[in-house]
Amino acid sequence: MGFSFKRGEIRLIFYLTASLIVLGCLHMIIKLHISQGNSKLIDDTLIFSLPSGFTCPGAKDCLSKADRKTGKITDGKNQKFRCFSASQEAVYPSLRKAVWNNFTLLKKVSKDLSKPPYLSMRNLLVAGIKKKINHKINKLRIHVGGDFYSEDYFKAWLLAAKTFPSLIFYAYTKSIPFIVSNLNDIPSNVKFVCSEGGKFDHLIEEYGLKRAKVVFSLDEAKELGLDLDHDDSHAYDDSAEDFGLLIHGTQKINSSASKAWKKIKKTVGGYSKKRKYGK
Repeated sequence: MGFSFKRGEIRLIFYLTASLIVLGCLHMIIKLHISQGNSKLIDDTLIFSLPSGFTCPGAKDCLSKADRKTGKITDGKNQKFRCFSASQEAVYPSLRKAVWNNFTLLKKVSKDLSKPPYLSMRNLLVAGIKKKINHKINKLRIHVGGDFYSEDYFKAWLLAAKTFPSLIFYAYTKSIPFIVSNLNDIPSNVKFVCSEGGKFDHLIEEYGLKRAKVVFSLDEAKELGLDLDHDDSHAYDDSAEDFGLLIHGTQKINSSASKAWKKIKKTVGGYSKKRKYGK
């Protein structure tokens, strides 16, 4: 036995279906977590993050993961120092919830078969940025935690950046193959810094890419001839060359990184909007 609907009923069904789809999209947009500023960055910068380690295909020296439910840290077998963001996720359940929520939403919209995954993710990112942006904002840091976990996701950010040409988008990344394969499509308002210590370091020199290196002391930075960044300005400033970042955050007990961090806390301190380092 078949079913038949009157024209008015068909219109009503179509309207209700469309409304549910729109409400579903709005619900996802509302839940996308983009923050504004932190202890290191002033409030002219938006921040978007994903789960550290779980979304970092190029990580090696810093590979760490905080369990989604418990926050327990798991360190990579080749780790030399612990990822700061993973350490933060281990301590703050609200942060774990936010970054995993972002990751879940991106994966969910990328399953939309009506369009390429990078377009679906781009639309979600653009909607989230529009909801958060205000007159103070002139920059967006892509990932305090996490990295570009797929090329579709990488392309989604390139497209999102084109929607906001007056906004500077920047990211530290070890997903260097995605940069290389999209060199001709990177908008002028997108700045990438290759984080040394990953699986694809050989591509940094091969393609003449800008790099940042985590150092364990002021002396190490001086020996390497690297200026130390304290506020990300070296990352988004085109005139800045390769630079160093002082190790920071909780480290594995009795490790070289832990000893270095203890010394830094006593002599220099952690990140601060007001703190500056010399060479």
